[in-house]
Amino acid sequence: MSNIIVPPRWRIPESQVTSESAFRNRRAFLHEIGLAGAGLLAVTQMGCGKEVDGPKPAATAVAAGSTTGKYPAPRNPAFSGKGLVLTEASVTAEYNNFYEFSTSKDRVHKLVDKFTVEPWTIRIDGLCEKPMTVDVRELVDQFTLEERVYRFRCVEAWAMIVPWTGFPLAKLLAAVQPKSEAKFVRFTTANRPDQMPGIARLREYPWPYTEGLRIDEALNDLVLVATGIYGKPLPKQNGAPLRLVVPWKYGYKSIKSVVRIELVSKQPSTLWETLAPDEYPFESNVDPKVPHPRWSQASERLVDSGDRVATLPYNGYGEFVARLYGKG
Repeated sequence: MSNIIVPPRWRIPESQVTSESAFRNRRAFLHEIGLAGAGLLAVTQMGCGKEVDGPKPAATAVAAGSTTGKYPAPRNPAFSGKGLVLTEASVTAEYNNFYEFSTSKDRVHKLVDKFTVEPWTIRIDGLCEKPMTVDVRELVDQFTLEERVYRFRCVEAWAMIVPWTGFPLAKLLAAVQPKSEAKFVRFTTANRPDQMPGIARLREYPWPYTEGLRIDEALNDLVLVATGIYGKPLPKQNGAPLRLVVPWKYGYKSIKSVVRIELVSKQPSTLWETLAPDEYPFESNVDPKVPHPRWSQASERLVDSGDRVATLPYNGYGEFVARLYGKG
């Protein structure tokens, strides 16, 4: 009798992937935020174009308390995405990878009603001089939000063009003053099986979801702490109330619904790398020349139009981040 191979539940079937041929002290914290721009590691300055083609559609979003008056935020002209066409807001609202709710992208938005995103406390700690625990509404109120248009590239070879609202992660890290021994940043997602039904179904996953960046990656100006999308606060299915956007890496590095940011000395274990290190390595930079073990990464499908386009090295942001890897 031949062996029967039962793949793990986390493995993405090739049939679901577009083929290559087809396509803590609040007052002290507030004080530090006011000083966040001074005296930390320099971050990369950059520019990319002037304006995005087409209108700016609106997405259905959750209420975000006192932060709602901050939307829409002005678009940063350095990240306006010249020549890019925004993905329809209705698509980004109903096409979501968020396994804590479902492995089916078209079901996530139907399963988030019980997910409570207010109040929401986030902890920033670890190897830093001034760790803090703060409510997200208070956190967001201390920053000047801006809109940035970024390409978003999933490891499954599909892509979107999204207008995110938020502030650079570097500004938040400046407030906690990382120690010299902090070499990495570890991020953790909420772990609420009673509100996130996918957690109970995927018992073999090492929940909670975790991700990580090197400290120099985290301090790059491209990395955005996103609180909104399409000029409104983030919907729950898109990672409300606060997520990360790291546009030169595959989408799973842009962790959703973050509850903790921790500065650490050693490279942290991450959920996908723990499950399949050969398929989802820690670095996870977009590279069309390096195929996923089960499919090519040379091209990608735009989810709303269905157009297949060539994948760009570092998702088109190589001039800003290639130097981080000795290539610029």
